[in-house]
Amino acid sequence: MQFFERPFPSGNVTLIRGRRPILIDTGFGSDLPSLERLLRDAGTSPEELALVVNTHYHADHVGGNYGLQTRYGVQIAAHRWEAELVNRRDPEACSVAWLNQSVEPYHVDRMLSEGDEIDAGGVRLQVLHIPGHTLGHVALYAPDDQVLISGDAVFKNDVSWVNPFREGVGALRRTIEALERLGELPARIVCPGHGPPIQDLPGAVAVSIRRYEKWLANPVLLAWHAGKRIFAYGLMVTNGRDEEEVASYLLSCPWFQDYCWSYFEQDPSAFVEPFLAEMRSSGVATWRDGRVAAVTTFDPPPPNWLTGPDKPSNWPPADLSPEISKCS
Repeated sequence: MQFFERPFPSGNVTLIRGRRPILIDTGFGSDLPSLERLLRDAGTSPEELALVVNTHYHADHVGGNYGLQTRYGVQIAAHRWEAELVNRRDPEACSVAWLNQSVEPYHVDRMLSEGDEIDAGGVRLQVLHIPGHTLGHVALYAPDDQVLISGDAVFKNDVSWVNPFREGVGALRRTIEALERLGELPARIVCPGHGPPIQDLPGAVAVSIRRYEKWLANPVLLAWHAGKRIFAYGLMVTNGRDEEEVASYLLSCPWFQDYCWSYFEQDPSAFVEPFLAEMRSSGVATWRDGRVAAVTTFDPPPPNWLTGPDKPSNWPPADLSPEISKCS
């Protein structure tokens, strides 16, 4: 089993190197060439992959699906709730319209549910359905190795942003319950969706829950955290924006509209300047030479990296086998 900590805009990936190699998550679409190199350097060519398993369907975790599926015919597995949205090209799939992000077309071949097991050929993975960050979020646990692949459920030095608008008003409580469940596992190491590996799972869980409980008491904290993470990510995937374009960009984003009205209780047009002031003062973004850029280190996507339609409503119909299978 090999864990790859990757820079933004990609999430981390984990390669299960059994007789049936399995890749957990695929990163952002523009980073496919670097993913291919990582796999080959690890001794597994992309065409050897028996399966890709997505922990959830956000752009930083499924963006490489398109290239792996179209170039190498790799099969993809995901929780059935998210798989159904993807396969029927639902406009809400991957939350890309709401987030104003890009994911190229793919389809899910294998539906996952709580309690499923995936055989990597010598490595057994248990599927844990842990809704919260997304409704179809899964973690994968290898009991023989005591390794947990947690997706965005738990990090070493941060917590996931929460989306009550697309994942439900109970998303924060579900996120806490997911952490409580993961914290009971006897995992000696955790491979998270972002950041370094975790060797103290109970400690990371406790810190995360304490922070989330503060959000329960003061929900505006939830909105600020989400706004900072989503805004910074939006700057990364475009390698910054002209300063004069930022206000119109924010007002075009459904996420900004929703958090403004529901949490900040402000008209979005009136909240642009206070929001940007917070982005500057908190060190999320920097203003320089007429450009606004993310402060966090990232690999800028090359211009014109997209080769396919980037919104599910524009994807071609899914090329599905006669019967979508369950993993076993």
